[in-house]
Amino acid sequence: MTSATPSAAPPGPNGSPGTSGAHASAASPASSASRADRIGDAALDLLVERGMRGLTHRAVDERAGLPQGSTSNHARTRQALLETAVRRQVQLESQVLTPDELPGAAGPHGTAGTAGTAGPSGTVGTARAAEGARDRPRDGAPDGAPGRTPDGAPGTAPGGPSEPAPHALLDTDTLVDALSLALHRYLTDHRALLVSRYELALEATRRPELRAFFDAAGSVFHGPLVAMTAAAGSPEPERHALSLIAWCEGLMFSCAAGSFHAAVPSRAELRTGFEELLRGMLGGGTGPGRGESTGAAGDRGGRCRA
Repeated sequence: MTSATPSAAPPGPNGSPGTSGAHASAASPASSASRADRIGDAALDLLVERGMRGLTHRAVDERAGLPQGSTSNHARTRQALLETAVRRQVQLESQVLTPDELPGAAGPHGTAGTAGTAGPSGTVGTARAAEGARDRPRDGAPDGAPGRTPDGAPGTAPGGPSEPAPHALLDTDTLVDALSLALHRYLTDHRALLVSRYELALEATRRPELRAFFDAAGSVFHGPLVAMTAAAGSPEPERHALSLIAWCEGLMFSCAAGSFHAAVPSRAELRTGFEELLRGMLGGGTGPGRGESTGAAGDRGGRCRA
């Protein structure tokens, strides 16, 4: 998320907003980044600083430090330039969490969990634990009920809203930790990514061809979130994933451009919010220790402010 003004966004991993480093990947420093990445980073920076009107081929050349005409050679049309920006946006958002940052995670076969983050479609997270769930048959599924949803996520598990699925593969605490870490990192370290995402999303509402590309790019985040929700025991993973997306998107926008831009919740507060949301989805209590916020060391807080 971002603050109310783009210039107030905190520095990215390799630089401050307003420089090509603001959107540079930690794995791809400017000195070794590909030309496509440099163009994408510069395009995102311009969106944050100047908005859609400031995004031109010439401006990207100048921001990226490339010879005049380089951006036009890479992306000849404005649509192609916007697609380059969307593609880079997805790449950077997928790196907000590293593969080993699903706290205390272990997949169904003992593999370490892995988490992604909110993409253009607003989803948060992906886990190997959930991936393993896709290949497991559903025990006790009603006759004719599919074992997987069309996107490969586990199908609806037996049991009503107040009865969690009996074969949950992903501990709720693990899911809460991953989601709260990703969201808190957006709100504190990657606000510029949220500003550029909102600029692209708004432009997609005016350009049908960009809408199709934007949605397709963001769809890579949706299936894994549905799978994670199912693996945590959701009886209705598609609907519950939508609720998680809506809650995250609303909070991100409020803290990036809305009335809560100066009052970012702590990780502990975000954790409490996710606990309350998932408790309502999955039913039952929070379990031992789940009633307390256990974010970063020494970080304790109450309910989420937004």
